[in-house]
Amino acid sequence: MATTHKAIVTASIRGPLELHDVETPTPINDEIRVKVLFTASTPLDLHQNDGGLLVTHPQVLGDGVAGRVVEVGENVRRLKVGDHVFGFMFREQKEKAHQEFVVAPEWLLGVVPENKTLQQAVTLPNNFVTVFHAVTTDLEIPLPWPKPTSYTQPNAGSPILIWGGSSSVGQFALQILSYYGFSNLLTTASAKHHVLLTSYGARACFDYHDDGCIEEIEKEGVRYVLDCIGSQDRSMRPIARVVGKDVRVAVLLPVVVRDAGEMKGEEPVYEMDVRRNVEWREGVVVRGVRTHLYLDNLLFKEKLQSEIMPKMLEQGIVKPNPYRLIEGETLLERAQKAMDVLRRKEVSGERLVWRVSDDE
Repeated sequence: MATTHKAIVTASIRGPLELHDVETPTPINDEIRVKVLFTASTPLDLHQNDGGLLVTHPQVLGDGVAGRVVEVGENVRRLKVGDHVFGFMFREQKEKAHQEFVVAPEWLLGVVPENKTLQQAVTLPNNFVTVFHAVTTDLEIPLPWPKPTSYTQPNAGSPILIWGGSSSVGQFALQILSYYGFSNLLTTASAKHHVLLTSYGARACFDYHDDGCIEEIEKEGVRYVLDCIGSQDRSMRPIARVVGKDVRVAVLLPVVVRDAGEMKGEEPVYEMDVRRNVEWREGVVVRGVRTHLYLDNLLFKEKLQSEIMPKMLEQGIVKPNPYRLIEGETLLERAQKAMDVLRRKEVSGERLVWRVSDDE
């Protein structure tokens, strides 16, 4: 077997992506090696390529994997060669998604349900995990697993605002919170997405383009907010106008002060402090969501991706995000096309999915 494989890397700020040869590790202990068949590009990829966010160049990109197990370590007990798996991985280069092979512990991956395709499955991992982590850690709302048959959500009627409901995180947040018994879910999205979001559990949808949108939301007496956009001007400042004392707000990081596509010739600007530059009313509890810390929760580490995610997908509790398949003759062409679509903001309510390995 070859000891190297192809990987997509960001090599410079706002520069074109590059195709590099990287080492192909051998799995040890509870690790498995996966041939990556599909991945999905995310705003984080854009932040890293155009803003150098948490990057040491050159760096392999990507964190969402769907592929086939090709090798297992000596202590692997659950997965086997030939299994089709999907998962969210991010900790080091060998786990990064935009390459032909990844090596990771088996508890970071779940088996793709037989009733779903790899393309559908890869729309879940990163943002499914984000919802469970943000809701339980930052909003402090319990999501027990398995959910008891007679489970009653103690705050079922509390108004929860999902700002950016058509985003991938927003879609999963509505479905997961609805499954756990929340009946007063509010969301913002452009009007074309309202039918879908209502089917996912939203009681009311607000078009952020409409005059009076903020005033209408303020009347709802919101108790919790999940900001799926994390934009200083487009989400956080409007949210700050509608929430008051004892409301909990969870904001996806990084906060985008100036976006990658907004000012040609200028680098984007990010902020990690969710209280800086935004005037929050006294008593509002604001937290920045750090999804990468979800492994601190032992239940989530052991079961969130290996069990909870595939079961909820298989049973239809959550539906895959709509997706657009990015075509191209080569791995590098597909990766660059997806990055360019993100930069030009030509995507709404869908994921950008593309094939990684060319020989299967």
